[in-house]
Amino acid sequence: MDVRTVDLKIEGMTCSSCVATLERALNSIPGVSANINFVTESAHATIPENVDAGHLINAIESSGYRASILSLTGNDLLAAPNMGWRLTLAIFFAIPTIVIAMVSALHQSIDENINLVLDSLNILHPAYAPWGWLAIALSIPVVFIAGWPIHRVGLRNLRHPQMDTLISLGTLVAFSWSVYVNATGNGEIYVEVAAGVMLFILVGRFLEARAKQRAGDAIRTLLDLGTQEVSILRNGEEVLAPISHLQIGDLFIARPGQAIATDGVIVEGSSSVDTSLVTGESLPQAVGPGSRVIGATLNQDGRLVIRAEQVGAETQLARITRSVIQAQGEKAPLARMADQISAIFVPVIIALSLITFLSWYFSGSSLSEAIGPAITLLVIACPCALGLATPIAFLVASGRGAQLGIIISSPAVLEDTREIDLVVLDKTGTVTTGEIDILAAEYFDCDKNLALTIIAALENHSEHVIGQSLVKYALSNGANKSALVSVSDFLATPGRGIAGRVEIEGIKYTALVGSPSAISYGTAPFTKAISEVLTSVTFAGKSTILLAWDGQTRAIFTIGDSIKVDSAPAIAKFRKFGITPWLISGDSLQAANTIAREAGIATENVRAAVLPDQKVAAIKELQDQGHHVLMIGDGVNDAAALASADLSMAMGTGTDTAIAVADITLVRSDLTSAITALKLSRKTLRIIKGNLVWAFAYNAIGIPIAAAGLLSPMYAGAAMALSSIFVVTNSLRLRKFK
Repeated sequence: MDVRTVDLKIEGMTCSSCVATLERALNSIPGVSANINFVTESAHATIPENVDAGHLINAIESSGYRASILSLTGNDLLAAPNMGWRLTLAIFFAIPTIVIAMVSALHQSIDENINLVLDSLNILHPAYAPWGWLAIALSIPVVFIAGWPIHRVGLRNLRHPQMDTLISLGTLVAFSWSVYVNATGNGEIYVEVAAGVMLFILVGRFLEARAKQRAGDAIRTLLDLGTQEVSILRNGEEVLAPISHLQIGDLFIARPGQAIATDGVIVEGSSSVDTSLVTGESLPQAVGPGSRVIGATLNQDGRLVIRAEQVGAETQLARITRSVIQAQGEKAPLARMADQISAIFVPVIIALSLITFLSWYFSGSSLSEAIGPAITLLVIACPCALGLATPIAFLVASGRGAQLGIIISSPAVLEDTREIDLVVLDKTGTVTTGEIDILAAEYFDCDKNLALTIIAALENHSEHVIGQSLVKYALSNGANKSALVSVSDFLATPGRGIAGRVEIEGIKYTALVGSPSAISYGTAPFTKAISEVLTSVTFAGKSTILLAWDGQTRAIFTIGDSIKVDSAPAIAKFRKFGITPWLISGDSLQAANTIAREAGIATENVRAAVLPDQKVAAIKELQDQGHHVLMIGDGVNDAAALASADLSMAMGTGTDTAIAVADITLVRSDLTSAITALKLSRKTLRIIKGNLVWAFAYNAIGIPIAAAGLLSPMYAGAAMALSSIFVVTNSLRLRKFK
């Protein structure tokens, strides 16, 4: 069955119990699998192609909430609810209600003045507590207008009660009891509790919403990075157009100080580009013709003409954003546990509140004395902190990770980082640059610049990737650029090399370029010096390209994949983490051992000449020995190994296949980012555990105190609000992670 994914924006969620209600409603639709994220107030659902998204919206609205299709913009995602006027109304009426109800010295004065007014109007009135009616009247806007959204959701979900049900029941019971007491004169009124609890709840949710906004700042920044307009070159003229008009292959302009519109290759100009907002790289990168650039990065210096290679949803920024947002829809085992507890928590609290009331009443307390602890218990119990503990921390962590060039696929990944004790590294593109470099050159009985000019001229006519590297090397080390076109009788033999005549200052040189075996056929036997160089290079696991003319070998160029500058320091840090590094490569044993020695990996931890299925077998063998394995790679041949490891990371410059199966994507493609990813994951997990400990401890302490009658219901409301704010602010510490 064909399926697709749908993301919905949900309005009206007020606590983690709402998650269980909505997931129950959505997952009851045949073929639908949905996760609700309380923090981002969104739903991520997988639905059959024949199911319309409108069915999901109807199911949500039938549960007492509002929903719409989520657009991935900073204005839609994590938008703060409009609570300002309700909070203002609550403050305006709740404060005088509380003052009047709690300051007994005011009661006689208010009673006397109200009675005088009523007497002057010849209105019959009871001889007691007019101040109570004033307090009740002032509380009505707070309880029934400012608090209406809470009552609407809470009462609509009486069959599956949640947090709003507790608050609604607590405030309505307190208000109704106050009306009854004031009418009969039988007991103590709790009208200030109804108004005060609603005020504290609204203040707490307003502060919580503001804090959640701050938690999502990094993701909103990511969403808003893209440019809206771009200067496109049409027939040699610049045309300012919306970014949606840009197509693959178009040439566009990036001026100094402007953001680069999309991913592409520079065809003209040189500059330095600040990639920090996308990759986390702090230092600007020098770029020129042939350099690849990422959309939304900042062009600092020169005017650049760029050919668009990816547009719209296919750009690196779009893929990063999509990955970060979709990750919010996933749930870690800790979060699922919290949701399950929240789903049964509220019914249990309602039952405990009823038991508390009956226990007090039948133990000899008056009706008024028994109802206070029951209301307090309803109010103080708070699964909100429990539901916020994991998603709010992951939201902040994933946003901060994106700023640092680290894309975490799901919250479950955080728990997988705890037990990693061994890292398996692919060689090419992971530990090394993955590019063919000219590592060294040796010259024999010839002028260095002449040799470089001849090989540059010949290879300039070749399309081979090694040839292009040789041209760049030669030109940067003394070759005569003017001789590059002076080539005749050019011949390329696949698998053997190239030959041709190069004219330099009126002298023609018949030259050959190729492997040692190819060159040996057309030249004199290698000298002892040449043979020694070839032997040492082969032993080091590198390859060679030879240049010969006039029947003699004149130069040897050592080619190979060089180690990344950060690889050795990163591998040393893995060891400090207690993680043993391994190198598994499809390359030769000599090449793998050479890179391992340079990177600081023990040769006994090297596996070479391994096929993709053998990489999987090697990882399973290590797992069978009791190791928890992290695999880092970048190619299609790494995909199966990445999938079989306990935790996997893919280099951002790697293949889409590798990135798709990896748990974490490293946009910057250096191993230092892997260390950062582990540190961020482990710190996030510590904060989540701290949040959960607080949430459980708060309820474990607060509920018995409430049941014992040792706490005012109004103070219980304040404590409940503060518990959620604590979890959010604790998670916000991740914004400063470095």
